[in-house]
Amino acid sequence: MEVTLLGTGDTTGTPTPGCSCDTCERARSPDDALRERIRGRGVDPSGGIERTRFSVHVHNERTGEALLVDASPDFRHQFLHRDVALPDAAVVSHIHFDHLDGLGNAYRLLADFPVYAADETDPQTDESVAETVRRRYDYLDAVTVSAESPFESFETCGFEVTLVPVEHPPLVCYGLAIEDPETGAKLSLSGDTSYGIPEDSRDVLADPDLLLADGIVTADLCEHHPLGGRHEDPDGVPRTFGTKHMTVEGARALGADLDADETRIVHLAHFIPADAAFADDMAVDGERFEL
Repeated sequence: MEVTLLGTGDTTGTPTPGCSCDTCERARSPDDALRERIRGRGVDPSGGIERTRFSVHVHNERTGEALLVDASPDFRHQFLHRDVALPDAAVVSHIHFDHLDGLGNAYRLLADFPVYAADETDPQTDESVAETVRRRYDYLDAVTVSAESPFESFETCGFEVTLVPVEHPPLVCYGLAIEDPETGAKLSLSGDTSYGIPEDSRDVLADPDLLLADGIVTADLCEHHPLGGRHEDPDGVPRTFGTKHMTVEGARALGADLDADETRIVHLAHFIPADAAFADDMAVDGERFEL
């Protein structure tokens, strides 16, 4: 299983258009020390460091197929700049635009594109994620939507995939585990979520070779959120920023909770101070992992 991080940023990405904060400027023009650290991750930073909107490419080296987790609005840019094949199928975690709107790129690019999504009705929208995808992309002949029940594994691209509910109010959202039944390799993704992931969902996500955990900002920035922070650790450090996303500290804690062999923090915002924004466990676009 080869995992390529196509997009590791939040809804505006880093650098954010029109923003001249220190983090965005450092991403545009990294200093020599940061360039070397990013090269050490197997990423070429010569054009700057990017965190485009979230998407992950999972290649099955046994079958030659590729699964896309979430369809970023930056789909075209990501597939032009990363040496990966176009996907054979996709899983959509939830209906926020930064995870869904890239599906429009199936037009003229993909002849047959199955999309998997959860079948539970969302009280906010009165339809499931699968139904929303089907309705919004009914004009794309290539896209066929398969509604899947959480906690019930399904097969695609030679992988066994399981969706699990997480906490991203007000909309339903799902994390997922992707496993290769032949090699035992396991990738877990938290989805967009607070630290309050239910225990039965944590059980499915547990013990991955790699965990991609949502961590939008560092915990000290909770003071700037109207709702502050939640899910404090024993030292009082918030593991949730507001209600929808984990803090960086929460993402690290989740990695420890799940006994992940390796954790990368994703869905990162440009609000993280520049001196902390590119720590080694904070993902950048283009990183690859062999599981």
